[in-house]
Amino acid sequence: MEGPYSVLKGVLREIGPCLVAFSGGVDSTFLLRVAHDVLGDGATAVTAISPSLAASERRETETLARAIGARHLLIRTEEFDDPRYLRNDESRCYYCKSELFRVLKTLLRSAGGGAIVYGAITDDLGDDRPGMRAAEEAGVRAPLIEAGLTKTMIRRLSRELGLPTWNKPAMACLASRVPRLVPVTPDALRRVERAEDAVRALGYRQVRVRLRGEDARVELDGEGLRRAAPPHERRRLTRAVLAAGFRQVVIDPEGYRPGGRPPVRAVRSVPDP
Repeated sequence: MEGPYSVLKGVLREIGPCLVAFSGGVDSTFLLRVAHDVLGDGATAVTAISPSLAASERRETETLARAIGARHLLIRTEEFDDPRYLRNDESRCYYCKSELFRVLKTLLRSAGGGAIVYGAITDDLGDDRPGMRAAEEAGVRAPLIEAGLTKTMIRRLSRELGLPTWNKPAMACLASRVPRLVPVTPDALRRVERAEDAVRALGYRQVRVRLRGEDARVELDGEGLRRAAPPHERRRLTRAVLAAGFRQVVIDPEGYRPGGRPPVRAVRSVPDP
């Protein structure tokens, strides 16, 4: 594990004691593991708690931090008090990350100083990433970018390190399921969370339940689409989503796409009477 991995360790040594913004995803889990290996108790994981974080994801951050051996703090962020965030335009992630880094900087000052790091990777460069702008403005470091690490590299290295997240599906906050310019509300996110939990409980791995008014659009990966193809399985999946509080369910035949771009066509599903 030479090359960028060794560079990453050097970057973290240079940064020194730090707070790691920890979501429990592939990238932040890898960053926390290496930061803990290099800095020991000098690396503290911090997870932001708000309605946009699924309870299952919060529990997973606690399990992962415990397995790594890192100190782990749960903090509450108040982005839902910001009308600019609730407006849900193209800058929503900027306001969310700005609030996260504001709280982390307050925590850092109370701890006597240090740095804040987060898990942005080189794959993110060039994309429309308002959260990265918020990080830059707050002086937050991105060690994985500084070391030149890609998602493929991080998954491979995570596997070699024995991290269970090496093949974890891509995750995003629950607010990403709400269409742009549709206000984000805790009630809507709870419905999405219940629906996704119910679909995963049926054995599906990569799941997005996109809010469409009172309806839901379900995106699955290729394996999930094949599994959901038989009519009896489609009805079972549909009933699980309807039970979460939706009126109708669309299973998107094009499958999961980051960002939830609208499908060309879709199959609308309601359970048999």
